[in-house]
Amino acid sequence: MQRTTVSVPFMLLGILFNVCLVAANLLETKVIQFAGVTATAGLIVFPVSYIINDCIAEVWGYKKARLIIWSGFASNFLVIAFAQIATALPAAPYWEGEEAFNFVFGLAPRIAFASLLAFLVGSFLNAYVMSKMKLASQGKNFSLRAVLSTLVGESADSLIFFPIAFGGLIPGSELLIMILTQAVLKSLYEVIILPLTICIVRYIKKVDGSDVYDKHISYNILHVKDI
Repeated sequence: MQRTTVSVPFMLLGILFNVCLVAANLLETKVIQFAGVTATAGLIVFPVSYIINDCIAEVWGYKKARLIIWSGFASNFLVIAFAQIATALPAAPYWEGEEAFNFVFGLAPRIAFASLLAFLVGSFLNAYVMSKMKLASQGKNFSLRAVLSTLVGESADSLIFFPIAFGGLIPGSELLIMILTQAVLKSLYEVIILPLTICIVRYIKKVDGSDVYDKHISYNILHVKDI
């Protein structure tokens, strides 16, 4: 039976989910290069949100995943909104950090919109695929389900974010490389950390006593009150 309340493990994962999303947006402002591969520093933490999404969808089902996705969206939106207000306020004449502050927190509306939209679509696709595959496999093959759902979600995220954020600013060929690189690297991140994800899921199922199968539920992303 699916709960209509939230447990401590769910609450803690939800907090971590929100922290990862906010941190990822801030870290996206730095471009890094490792072994000849160029990416944004958000790559360090953003895939963790998809791993948490997998854990929540696997243990508590799509309804709880939907709730936490919308909470993540709200958190991101508020941070972006507050950051825009902060950058618009006049700086003290003796403060020398204005340019650096605006560079980190002054997201262009186009990039902010791309980030929020890509997050929503990618996260909901990830949770949907995870939920449907669990039903189809009768709860088996968690590793395969986690990797495939993340690949779908991360691919959708990259396909939406980069064209909206950088279309017309970066050559099409370079944009395509960025999309493919980000999707592959983020999914590879999931594969590498999969043993830890499996241990966490097993532990939570044991201590929380929850293992939800999403039978006869609505996948409407707007049914937030239905938890």
